[in-house]
Amino acid sequence: MSYPVEIPSTDIAVSALELVMQETAPAIMNHSMRTYLHAYFAGQELEIPVDSELLFLACILHDIGTAGKYNGSQRFEVDGADAAARFLIGEGLSEAGADLVWQAIALHTSPGIAERRTGIVQLTRLGVRADFGGRRYGSADQQSIVERALPRLDIEAVLANTVIQQALTKPEKAPPASWPGLLVAEFGSNPHPPGTRSPVF
Repeated sequence: MSYPVEIPSTDIAVSALELVMQETAPAIMNHSMRTYLHAYFAGQELEIPVDSELLFLACILHDIGTAGKYNGSQRFEVDGADAAARFLIGEGLSEAGADLVWQAIALHTSPGIAERRTGIVQLTRLGVRADFGGRRYGSADQQSIVERALPRLDIEAVLANTVIQQALTKPEKAPPASWPGLLVAEFGSNPHPPGTRSPVF
C-alpha cells in the first residue's frame, strides 16, 4: 500500500500495527492510520517537532480501547491508554515514552485540553479532528491519496456504535459530560439504527 509519507517500520511500530489489525474493526484500523497521516501533516505544517515513531504509536493505538480484549470498566480512551502503555512497555518502550503515548490516547476526545498540550498529545488530537471533519493539513493531493489508500468504511457509525454498545453493558464507561456519556445520552433519548451515527469531537 502506498502512502504519501513513510510509515515507521521499527519493530515496535510493526508490532503495534499488527495488534490493531488483529484486535479492531477494519474501519477503526483505517481511521487510526489516517489519524497518523493527518497528524504528521499537521506537525509539518505547524512546525511541531516530534518523534515520528512515538506519534505513530499514539495514533495507531488511540482507539485500541474499542477492542473487546481491552474493554474494561473505564472510558474506552482510558482503557485504551492503559492497554497501549502496558503493551509498549512490554515491547521495550521507555516508561517516559509510554507515558506520552498514554496522555495522547487518554486525551484524544478532550477538546480544549489536548490542543493545549505539546508534541504528540496535541498532534494526535489534531489528527483525530482532521479525520472527522476538522481542519486538514497537507496538500489536496496528499489528502486524496490518504482517502484512496485507506477507505473510511463508515467509520463514523462503526466507532460510535462500538463505544455505545460497550457503555450499554458497562455504564461506568460513559460518565456524564464525557464523549461516551454524550453518545449514550443521545442514544437513550433518540435511538438510531446502526449506521446513522457520527462522532462529534
